Amino acid sequence: METELLIEIKTVLSQFPEYWDSGTLIKSRVIEDMREYRKDLIEALFSNEKIKVAYSVKVDSGLIIKLDEFISMLRYKNYWENSYTKFRNDIGLTSEGKYLRYNSDVVIDFPYKDCILEGGMTKEDTGRDEVYYHNVLAKEELDIMLSPKVLANAKKYSEEGEQEVNSFNDNDNLIIRGNNLIALSSLRRRYQNKIKCIYIDVPYYFSKTVENDTFKYNSNFKLSTWLTFMKNRLEIAYDLLSEKGVIFIHSNDESQPYLKVLCDQLFGASNFLNTIAVNLKNIAGASGGGEDKRFKKNVEYINIYAKDISILPTFNNLYSYTELHEMVETYRETGVSWKYTSVLYFPGEKKYIGSATTGSGDEIKIYERINPIFKSVSQLAKEENLTEKEIYYKYVDRIFQTQMPQSSIRVRVMEKVKELSGEGSFYSIEYTPKTGRYKGILYEQFYKGKSFRLLAWLKDVVKMKDDVLYKADLLGTYWDYVKETKNLSKEGQVVLNNGKKPERLLKNIIECSTNEGDVVMDFFLGSGTTAAVAHKMNRRYIGIEQLDYGQDDSLQRLKNVIDGEQSGISKDVEWQGGGSFVYAELQELNIKYVTEIQKANNDADINKVIEMMNDLAYLNFKVDVDKLIDENSKFAELSLEEKKHLLIEVLDANQLYLNYSEIDDSKFNVPESVKKFNHSFYQRGGETQ
Repeated sequence: METELLIEIKTVLSQFPEYWDSGTLIKSRVIEDMREYRKDLIEALFSNEKIKVAYSVKVDSGLIIKLDEFISMLRYKNYWENSYTKFRNDIGLTSEGKYLRYNSDVVIDFPYKDCILEGGMTKEDTGRDEVYYHNVLAKEELDIMLSPKVLANAKKYSEEGEQEVNSFNDNDNLIIRGNNLIALSSLRRRYQNKIKCIYIDVPYYFSKTVENDTFKYNSNFKLSTWLTFMKNRLEIAYDLLSEKGVIFIHSNDESQPYLKVLCDQLFGASNFLNTIAVNLKNIAGASGGGEDKRFKKNVEYINIYAKDISILPTFNNLYSYTELHEMVETYRETGVSWKYTSVLYFPGEKKYIGSATTGSGDEIKIYERINPIFKSVSQLAKEENLTEKEIYYKYVDRIFQTQMPQSSIRVRVMEKVKELSGEGSFYSIEYTPKTGRYKGILYEQFYKGKSFRLLAWLKDVVKMKDDVLYKADLLGTYWDYVKETKNLSKEGQVVLNNGKKPERLLKNIIECSTNEGDVVMDFFLGSGTTAAVAHKMNRRYIGIEQLDYGQDDSLQRLKNVIDGEQSGISKDVEWQGGGSFVYAELQELNIKYVTEIQKANNDADINKVIEMMNDLAYLNFKVDVDKLIDENSKFAELSLEEKKHLLIEVLDANQLYLNYSEIDDSKFNVPESVKKFNHSFYQRGGETQ
């Protein structure tokens, strides 16, 4: 019943629009501000005589506010509750023997930074309000939720096809289907400090709702929800990385700065390496097709962090490739100087004149070259009646430009030649470098002119691939994959229209940060690009995916890889097929009801789910389920979304998946083959975890 006092309180609170949402009081905000003693709120409330009399005590020095009583009134009075909340209380949700409406320790109104966000989506286009678990208030529940889970339906895929498997070893690759937070927690003990490289293409954060937003749920606290979601997973990722490991986090421009701040906290700002800008689309049209007042977006970002930058090995060099003559033509058209235009047609006769020494005392033999012949590319093209492109291909190992390197070798050779009174204009040396590209190999260098300009060879900056000569340029922090995206949707013989990344992007990431046999992980696996590339590059890998992509998922893609599919990087690495991986799923309990609830489109679907839950589900609260199916129940008055929310809320969140600790409980009827696989997987040092 709406009393006069409640009417007065409502009138005062109506002065504060931030406390209302579509006519419903946001009690948590009022309570939070009262606890923070918001001055203008308290003054407004207690300037009202009725409120002052009801919720304060007069003393000589002023008033004492009955804060707890005022908060209790807000929290528990039905007047403030909508139909959903009223029914929620009415059906008897309880905790520790108390109805929720009388228990102030149960509801977490805001996802603070120390919460756990489980992330329960199973379809891209279907979300649900997330459950928040507080590290302080629900420590025991968190331990249960994040404890190792039973892995079911384990199968091994190889060239021999699919086969049942009841054991697991460190050489096996692994794909897990299920919630990635739960799966990561299950991997924690076995793989702690063992993952060399983690790549994740995270669900992007968008400040506005957009069509391809895969993080649609919890819009009221969207940014804090997303950051909590990421924080929970990155904390475990940090534990899994080896001491010399590195993580690559792929996101959009709105996500990237928030992720940078979050990761500075989790990984340490000193362990930040780079942010890579990745170009994945062309901007069409002369104007570029602007987006309102903003520039057209064509790049995404990868933040890179080391586990410990002080011991991180040097990255392997990466190169971008452009067809050589295409680059020469581009340089000419844009007025850029192309310096590789001279050919050492004949190196001249060798005449030994003496030796110098390297800094470590090794011999450098010096030769004067008698009667060398130099020609230009254009001169040779005329003489041999060939195109310029053909000359580049024919003489690639003899085309050069001259440079003035700051090299101690060059200085030592110059000084020795002057000492020997050399008067020639062309010299060569032979020595065995102890570092660099030619380490341990007898190496020849040429010097031209009195200033001893070094001949820098075109062959050292190009690479022949499939009979095509490419100019190789060292990659920095801008990576261009526009060409690779043209047929990207079908790469790997699986189709994923949104968010799929090219195999060459993952090849660069894996190539620069790992060696053969190292472990690579991706816990937002999607269509399986990371696992497919790791497989082709002879790395071990772990992939986790919870969204259902049907026939276009990672499982099908990896089977295609084993069969020798030739898209992506297959030709680059001469992939011929083979290898194997193990597939397993988190053993479902209540999560199957969550999935069915999410899929419900009408009341008939909801009633079917209720019947299923009544028979087999594990409920978190004591609930009078009969009130849910009673035709006279107020449950029928709720909207479809409110019904879904309520049904998910009554499920025991700690029983979404079967805990490994309960694998031998007879009520779960776990097959012996599943037990064997799990006992094998959860072993370390011969002891079951």
